[in-house]
Amino acid sequence: MTATAADSRTAQRWDPGRYDRNARFVADLGEPVVDLLAPRPGERILDLGCGHGVLTRKLADLGCRVTAVDASAEQVAAARDLGLDARVMDGQALDFEAAFDAVFSNAALHWMSADPDAVIAGVARALRPGGRFVGEMGGAGNVARISAALVDAFDRRGLDGRDAFPWFFPAAEDYARRLGRAGFAVRSMELIPRPTTLPGDIAGWLETFAESWLLRLPEAGRSAFVDEVRTALEPHLRGDDGIWRADYVRLRFAADLPA
Repeated sequence: MTATAADSRTAQRWDPGRYDRNARFVADLGEPVVDLLAPRPGERILDLGCGHGVLTRKLADLGCRVTAVDASAEQVAAARDLGLDARVMDGQALDFEAAFDAVFSNAALHWMSADPDAVIAGVARALRPGGRFVGEMGGAGNVARISAALVDAFDRRGLDGRDAFPWFFPAAEDYARRLGRAGFAVRSMELIPRPTTLPGDIAGWLETFAESWLLRLPEAGRSAFVDEVRTALEPHLRGDDGIWRADYVRLRFAADLPA
């Protein structure tokens, strides 16, 4: 899931079919965030970084009036196929004014890495007085082993692995400060270690979520790169049962604007 624009040479692309095969767990594990949102029938809700719309559809089925945005035209098309009001929009340039009772985001905010404060400011503008912002994103330490393996493999190729890093994984204290500067009162903020069972091999995760890394490499070298990263991760993330578990750490929060 993403809601940002990026350079066409290195942009993460989102194919809904591939996403459903390799990343359906993202929506499946988003239920606690929906519970924290506590949506009520008739509420106007913005789903920020809706992806292919599976969680958005659940909010709509609860009787909410939901608008969904994502930077991926392909994911937006998939969300529209579910009958949703979905729009292509950069999460760092939201153009809503006092339009929503709540903004909801699951597994998307860490992709909005160029200007996270612009995201928060846009959310504040989009909310009505007393509105709430509820979300879950990658937090400090998220996919630390995967990231280190990607950076190391880049560095061995004479490339700058840190420069290729596409994500924003804040500490709880950092994100709480950012919310406070935008006028939010933080109601809850929790960093949650959550080793996550993958539906298949780690290679599928890399091809889905680390595509921006792969696009920086010559096409002929991408398969070898994935194999190299996979080999580095196997002793740490593949259990004796043969199952891969990604080293996720999630930052889950709820914050409110003054009435």
